[in-house]
Amino acid sequence: MVLPLPMVLNVHCSVIFNLISVFLVSYVTTQIVLPGRGTRKYIFSAIGTVFVAILVVVGLRIPQLPRSATDPVLEPNRVLVIAHRGGGHDAPENTIAAIREAKKNGADGVELDLEFTEDGVPILLHDSTVDRTTNGSGNINSFTFEEVRKLDASHGHRLSSQFANERIPTLEEATEECLKLGLKIFLDVKANPKQTAQTLSDLYNKYKILYQTSMVISFFPETIYRLRLLDSNIVTGLLYRTGALTYATSDPTAEYREFETWQSAAPPILDVLLYWSHHSWLWYLCGNSAFLLFDKEVSEQVKVYWEARNIELIGWTVNDSTEKRHFEKNLHISYITDSLASK
Repeated sequence: MVLPLPMVLNVHCSVIFNLISVFLVSYVTTQIVLPGRGTRKYIFSAIGTVFVAILVVVGLRIPQLPRSATDPVLEPNRVLVIAHRGGGHDAPENTIAAIREAKKNGADGVELDLEFTEDGVPILLHDSTVDRTTNGSGNINSFTFEEVRKLDASHGHRLSSQFANERIPTLEEATEECLKLGLKIFLDVKANPKQTAQTLSDLYNKYKILYQTSMVISFFPETIYRLRLLDSNIVTGLLYRTGALTYATSDPTAEYREFETWQSAAPPILDVLLYWSHHSWLWYLCGNSAFLLFDKEVSEQVKVYWEARNIELIGWTVNDSTEKRHFEKNLHISYITDSLASK
């Protein structure tokens, strides 16, 4: 589906308008902090900054993929149910067993996490350490792949006896399993832009079907941007939650992150800037096709906002049965969940 020209122009103008707001904020702040001092100088500096920003964002942006390329992955006319980390409540997360359980429980796809061993082997793991999900201890980047293979990925899971001695799989092993089972892949990547981009470009070139069956997602726009520079045909999405720098978890009632007293004012301010950036121009720069938002922030109004930008909205992590029905029957929005097992 091709967006009508008025909508396209509206989106472009919206991005430029948001960048121009930088000038207004800059100018007003200058007048408050330094009233009457070099007004002309600050006006021209602010205008120059905004002009450069507009050139950078508009000139370096990677175009969005057409709907004909993204619809096979996102299926906008269906509500996709995606197993978080393969369905970490139903089986040890990010394992082959979890992928198989997700399929058995009716998932349309799986969300999986990419990490790298010390010797550069791409594997599935959410944390930067192996402590929480295995019987080992230490940063994953300090383990060789041979050492990783000896770890028990079922350690500490509520169903560890059922999935004893489950191993951490490679990215390729997980990909082949998903393709065999007909599951879509939503691959969450971290802040290793160069290594990640090359690894995924190679993977997509080897398994061409991934262009129609998978999406790469991340909290890190730089990683997505570098990946799409290398291969602009890969469907991508940005992950986001409000207050990520201020709060320790996705629960807005949770405790604040700990900072030195003099640093405590910075995270809330940076969170405001992150919110503005993600909603106004980062998606435009990267050419994303989806926006993945914390479930409590998803609404009909938010859905309309992103639909106007030709972006599919996906909620995470939706675990309550009532909330699942709300996403399926009322919002008609795909969602990521920890469990698909019957209760």
